[in-house]
Amino acid sequence: MRIIAGEYRGRRLASVGKGDPGAHLRPTTDRVRESLFNTLAGGRFGDPISGARVLDLFAGTGALGLEALSRGAEHVTLVDDGRAAGKLIRENIQTLGCKAACKVIARDATRLPQADTACGLIFLDPPYGKDLGGQALAVAQAGGWIAPEALIVWEEEAAQEAPAGFNLLDHKRYGDTWISFLQVQ
Repeated sequence: MRIIAGEYRGRRLASVGKGDPGAHLRPTTDRVRESLFNTLAGGRFGDPISGARVLDLFAGTGALGLEALSRGAEHVTLVDDGRAAGKLIRENIQTLGCKAACKVIARDATRLPQADTACGLIFLDPPYGKDLGGQALAVAQAGGWIAPEALIVWEEEAAQEAPAGFNLLDHKRYGDTWISFLQVQ
């Protein structure tokens, strides 16, 4: 795994190999991440990255949030309660030297604390098939994490429908991975 573009382009991230099923680590592949960020940069959703505050729920290695930071986001909050994930996130932040622009919350994404500042770009990559994405999204919204008109990028094994309070903008399929794009109503 590596950062695809931006300030940290080409930098290698800590690898979990094919993932760690016991810890529910299933990193987004470089290819899917590159396609996703090309979609985000394509203008269809405006410019959701430049200067954004980013929330990366179920962050795993932190690759999605750190890619956004590399491409011009102002700050990223990475949330994951896994020990292995926490270690990988901290290692990746150190590798990139971006600690000042990052906050790590070692907590279950469905039990977030109250936000200091709302975020305009939300990455949501829950363990597949566990029905945790909708719960985390509801908690994030109730906790003030989601700014008005924020873009939510939800990665799952199947296309997701928009929960109450959100509009579905699009679905994209990348092999076994589905990305659903949502926005606050």
